[in-house]
Amino acid sequence: MDTVTLFGDNLRRARNAADLSQEELAFRAGMKRSYVSDMERGTRNPTVRALGRIANALEIPPHTLLLPLTKSNR
Repeated sequence: MDTVTLFGDNLRRARNAADLSQEELAFRAGMKRSYVSDMERGTRNPTVRALGRIANALEIPPHTLLLPLTKSNR
């Protein structure tokens, strides 16, 4: 799987697990909602800085957004 797509899938999963809307996550990360949407759909290639801001807003370690999906983290 492409890393950008993997990131987007993990971002959506983590956002939903945190029970946050795209709008609320974007607000917490200091981003536009459309940018969060683009990242989730894999149409944006986020910077490392953006990855950090998203992870901080979700209160998770940044690397978890890049891990391949396994049975233990579904």
